[in-house]
Amino acid sequence: MFDEALQYLLSLGHETVAIKLGLTNTERLLEALGNPQQSFPSVQIAGTNGKGSVAAMLASICHAAHLKTGLYTSPHLVNITERIRINNHEISREEFARLTTQVRESAQILLHEGRLETLPTFFEHVTAIALLAFREANIQLAILETGLGGRLDSTTTARAETVAITPIALDHQEYLGETLAEIAAEKAAIIRSGVTAVIAPQEPEALEVILKRCADCDVTPRVAECVAKVLDADETGRLLVTFETKQARYEKVRLSLRGRHQATNASVAISLAEALRERGFSIPNSAIVEGLEGSIHSGRLDLRAGQPQSLFDGAHNAAGARALREYLDEFIKAPITLIFGAMRDKDLRAITATLFPAAQRLILTQPSNTRAATLETLASFVPPDFDRSRLTLAPTVAEALRAAYELTPSSGLICVTGSLYLIGEIMLIEDRERLI
Repeated sequence: MFDEALQYLLSLGHETVAIKLGLTNTERLLEALGNPQQSFPSVQIAGTNGKGSVAAMLASICHAAHLKTGLYTSPHLVNITERIRINNHEISREEFARLTTQVRESAQILLHEGRLETLPTFFEHVTAIALLAFREANIQLAILETGLGGRLDSTTTARAETVAITPIALDHQEYLGETLAEIAAEKAAIIRSGVTAVIAPQEPEALEVILKRCADCDVTPRVAECVAKVLDADETGRLLVTFETKQARYEKVRLSLRGRHQATNASVAISLAEALRERGFSIPNSAIVEGLEGSIHSGRLDLRAGQPQSLFDGAHNAAGARALREYLDEFIKAPITLIFGAMRDKDLRAITATLFPAAQRLILTQPSNTRAATLETLASFVPPDFDRSRLTLAPTVAEALRAAYELTPSSGLICVTGSLYLIGEIMLIEDRERLI
């Protein structure tokens, strides 16, 4: 039953290829399902980088505060059920299949009756499935990571009372606009009259647009209100930070998520938690500290033990690549084998120029995705002075992984990056091999 549900969803087209921005389909579908999004308050998180980390941190904080919380994120790495979590647990395959059937039947009735012109997309279906799951679980709060943009993203139908905008950078320009200002306008549209809006530090061009949106909606934004003082970092890149807000001081918090950029993400999560407290949620300071110290976010500076060690990081845009490179330069002393595969619609020139020079060995591959860049395309971005004896072209992800283990010394590090889809494929291969 689960496999049938999954095949149906996949038949609707890949979520970033068969994309259809707009709220009408989702609104009509949710109405037919009894508007599950109206059964609980929501937090919506938009932005280019860090929104998944902020969502994971806030969910961990709420769990520590004993709030029954639903978390909706995208994309998944290995299993589609990763996208829908209740109290930090993925929903079961059986539950996912049952809810998919319910959403599918409602969508087909709407189509038959002429109330929809086309079937909802993959992402629209899964958003409805998540909101149904949350209603059935009687959650107290939903945390919704925006899929793409904000103004026309399915998650916006939840009309969250509390919103956040993480750092904005250039990404998905074909959908959101060519400039930071245009992209910021799409993301800032989640701000409406009456919401609490937490704004991460932004480039001036983006911040100007966000502040104008707040003024137009008569919303007083909370812009970088949480100050982070980094005290040190352990050998794997986990920061020790003291945070200070108008409400409290959080002393010597050891963040579980790695990288210096996580101080910003943690500041946003703290501001959101305090905003929720003002709205009546019981979130003690101790839960905020416990949540930040226990957050998990797979595939983002995700360091795993072994000989050699493995590091998974999506780094699918220029800003993400810079964050990864800074981490590698500061915290990784071992020789690095870089497995790289990416989507062709990304800023490959900027991403590869940042990451390729860090590699002792470079393995290029093509994920099983219709958007994936070819080996020939990726190879064209290898610097002319890169020693070609250290370059491997692997037609499949499985071959890339085999080559990495053959070429990397036990004291080295295999870094998998360029796309979360590549990371998911490799994690799936490794999971299967562990079962053999």
